[in-house]
Amino acid sequence: MTAPDERTAATVRVALRGLPVAAMVDAAAVRDVLPVTRVLGPATLAYVSPEGFRRSAASPSVERLESRHPAVRALERTAGPDDAGEAALDEITSPAFVVREQGEAVAVGGYRQWPLRTAHLSVLTAPAARGRGLARTVASAAVAHALAAGLLPQWRARLPASRRVAAALGFEELGVQLSVEVAQD
Repeated sequence: MTAPDERTAATVRVALRGLPVAAMVDAAAVRDVLPVTRVLGPATLAYVSPEGFRRSAASPSVERLESRHPAVRALERTAGPDDAGEAALDEITSPAFVVREQGEAVAVGGYRQWPLRTAHLSVLTAPAARGRGLARTVASAAVAHALAAGLLPQWRARLPASRRVAAALGFEELGVQLSVEVAQD
């Protein structure tokens, strides 16, 4: 567990002390013992090694753009605030790996470098372009970039479709994450 400061850490330690480990990723169980204002998850966490990575053989060409490129922001607007917020493309520190159709970005992938050389993946596909393998294509480019930089790619997923993309690329699910925002009195 992590907390933003010692005061919050102490509150969380006391509140969760009696919970079984499995309940610590159950939003309802955590809400019962902590004053929670916001919940993200639970989500599975998956990782891939260089040996386990299965690069996408998809044919669409992938462009490499700056992460703040207008095409990336346009895709976020098209996808809507919920999907864009989940993907968090606005937080990537890598280049944006983009597939365009008729000049518009329809899929974007990238990663944010986290501590301990972790590359936290972000992938977003336009709603009208889903189910065609484009997420796998852009994610594959981002994972290859991260591995070439000596980073450990991490995939966080709630939705079954996202978990399937990760599995297709060779990611192995190793844990579950629940993020909560604790109310401050």
